[in-house]
Amino acid sequence: MPDSPNPLRRLFGQKEEERPREPHPAPELSADEAALEKALAYLEEVRQKMERLAEDFATGRVNATQFQELYAHYQQERKTIEEIIEEAPAAAAWRAAVAQEEGESVIIRRRHAARILGYAIYLNTNDMLLRSVGEYGMDGRLVASALDSFRANTAENPENHSKSQMRSIELENARWVRFVPGRHTTLAVLFSNEPARAQLDMLRDLHAHFERANQHLLARGVTDTSQFVFPHAAVFE
Repeated sequence: MPDSPNPLRRLFGQKEEERPREPHPAPELSADEAALEKALAYLEEVRQKMERLAEDFATGRVNATQFQELYAHYQQERKTIEEIIEEAPAAAAWRAAVAQEEGESVIIRRRHAARILGYAIYLNTNDMLLRSVGEYGMDGRLVASALDSFRANTAENPENHSKSQMRSIELENARWVRFVPGRHTTLAVLFSNEPARAQLDMLRDLHAHFERANQHLLARGVTDTSQFVFPHAAVFE
């Protein structure tokens, strides 16, 4: 006796001899279509770079000059690729433009990154210079004014050595000096350009480590620097 038809096949109107259809492979893209697809994918990468750049500035990983220069660079890169796609989507010219632009973005970051030119550490009690390294040479009046301001704030609140007390001053030739006050000493760092916030956070932590490591010497008023340890040396020197 022959088997009765499968009720599920009968329900969905499928004949006994039918088999599931195999999927057809997607048609291959032509050279023009493939080139266009790659160019559009790269444009999306550029858009993502611009978003990451905004995030980098928001989180302090780049400074304002780096942001402005890089954003203008990415915008020009985006415009260039869009124009090439519009004029000749199959052309390989956009690849050459991409290679050149990517190299330029690295150069921009390096060119405008703030380099540490030198630093100095002063005693808060009498402005005595404990250590000076590199191209520092700060105007003594500027230093004295900053230290006086920190002393005034500390007199009002002895625990007031917070991040908000750090002070940046723009100098000539695009240089910046950053003062980082501690309980016993103040760190002054000279930068070649405006520092990014992440660099400033590093300075705050670094100087806090210096004061913590040498707290007993500083509390006793020791000024013989041969007895101190300087974590700054591992970063700056």
